[in-house]
Amino acid sequence: MLALLAAVLFGLSAPAAKILVGKLDPWLFAGILYLGSGIGLGILHLGRRARAAGSREAGLTRRDVPWLAGAIVTGGVVGPVLLMFALASGTASASALLLNLEGVFTALLAAMLFREHVPARIAAGMAAITAGAATLAWEHRGGVGLDMSALLVAGACLAWAIDNNLTRAVSAADPLTVAALKGTVAGTANVGIALVHGAAWPSATLTLAAAVVGFLGYGTSLVLFVRALRNLGTSRTGAYFSTAPFVGAVAAVVVLREPLTLALAVGGALMGLGVWLHITEQHGHDHVHEPFTHEHAHLHDEHHQHEHPAGMPTGDVHTHRHTHSALQHHHSHYPDLHHRHGH
Repeated sequence: MLALLAAVLFGLSAPAAKILVGKLDPWLFAGILYLGSGIGLGILHLGRRARAAGSREAGLTRRDVPWLAGAIVTGGVVGPVLLMFALASGTASASALLLNLEGVFTALLAAMLFREHVPARIAAGMAAITAGAATLAWEHRGGVGLDMSALLVAGACLAWAIDNNLTRAVSAADPLTVAALKGTVAGTANVGIALVHGAAWPSATLTLAAAVVGFLGYGTSLVLFVRALRNLGTSRTGAYFSTAPFVGAVAAVVVLREPLTLALAVGGALMGLGVWLHITEQHGHDHVHEPFTHEHAHLHDEHHQHEHPAGMPTGDVHTHRHTHSALQHHHSHYPDLHHRHGH
């Protein structure tokens, strides 16, 4: 549910951005989106600290810094800029559906870089999503070629796929902190670059509208996405998140009155088949947990049977550094924090 809610918020951001993108410089728009996300989440973070003695989530460590920095550059700086330029030249409905490529690229990188298991059903779903994206991207006017806006969306998807796999390494940390830092740093960088290149600052109304879209579609969505990464792994979270473009495409057709073309229908059907293959996957086998130590928010379950310091409450979600003993058992699972094993 966290991944699906993240998908809905991000999916709606594409048609919302399309309404605004013609009125702002695309690079400056990308910066305001993430800056609105960072500032909004930062206020929530400070409010949470004021209400409670401490967070039940684990904090960031020095080991997390390189991973988070890479995620900020690829997903916070490069990705949104490419998407804003794509929206400026293409339709919101086609761009929204092409965002399905993010899930494909995410799964491919997860398999290649982190050896995350990708079974045949997931691979078939990726192939269907890719075929749907190709249907939307192919341009037949004046010859055969690829539409530039489609290539820009594909580039944005690749940037976010790299971001997703880097964020996987810090998914045990507080997602609100991760998302707030990402939005603030990436937004400041893009705003600065845009202003240096002569972009004019928009009116207060446009600025606020862009910031709200960023807070909901990028910031809040990212917090939910990081929480889902922790429990589902990278490729599966990407699969659930692949429902986002359908939300955006439908909203673009209904609200923006964009045409429902044959290419859009065929591409959407192929992508729908791919997403269905992903989210209906079942995976279970006898597996071994090697002993290891880490910190994250958790409850006591079959994977968390350990001693606690005196006075620490154990009946609710809590965080502390803990050690997992060796364990062998069989149950349905995803490649989450505790199931990143070979097959």
